[in-house]
Amino acid sequence: MKKATTILFDLDGTLLEMWTEPFVKGYLKELGAYVGDRFDTETLLRLIWDATHAVIANKDPDVTNEEVFIERFVSKSGVEKEEIWPVFEAFYREVFPALSHLAFPSPLAKKIVAAAKEQGFCVVVATNPIFPRDAIHSRLAWIDLSPGDFELVTVYEESHFTKPHLDYYREICQKLNVSPDECVMVGNHMQEDMVAGQLGMKTFLVNNYQEDRGEPVYPVDQRGSLEELYQAISRRTGVFA
Repeated sequence: MKKATTILFDLDGTLLEMWTEPFVKGYLKELGAYVGDRFDTETLLRLIWDATHAVIANKDPDVTNEEVFIERFVSKSGVEKEEIWPVFEAFYREVFPALSHLAFPSPLAKKIVAAAKEQGFCVVVATNPIFPRDAIHSRLAWIDLSPGDFELVTVYEESHFTKPHLDYYREICQKLNVSPDECVMVGNHMQEDMVAGQLGMKTFLVNNYQEDRGEPVYPVDQRGSLEELYQAISRRTGVFA
């Protein structure tokens, strides 16, 4: 097996400490209030979830997640893209950056990424690309990081697949020109993150905000807290050796 050269970090629940479900509920409530009378909240949420599920189900490598989301949302809502999309974009620019109170940002994330770079690893934000670029960049800012700190940040404008599909991880490897067995996937979600092991990546399950839907269960190479992750990377032990 090749020596690890690349670390893929999940964001929500991993580098950015949070419980995903309450965060999503809180942010969608804010989005519903911002959109106002264009849709009632219940209709808006139904349209967003429907479009998100279409993105997750997509297997066409020639269309981005953004394109799938917009096509589905527009077709189901009956509203022209030119009418509603500037409103969504303004929300992510103007309101979303102030929603850090829905998460629990800590200094550990910045320390972990710095340690990985000091050890010579290529570092990637492998967050599920169902969010626009602005939303993902805002969440990085909450932990005092920026896209420039990473070789790659997966966003829905540039990605063609989502977790837990293996093609999501294959696409990252292709963009970085690395093989899966050179990579370590670090995440808090058994189904969405640990599935990377099926492709040949090593895996580290962060248990501070661990999430598990029950099935399927994947083998995990190493697990521990964020502090234990920091120590393992700093000392190049375990899957980082």
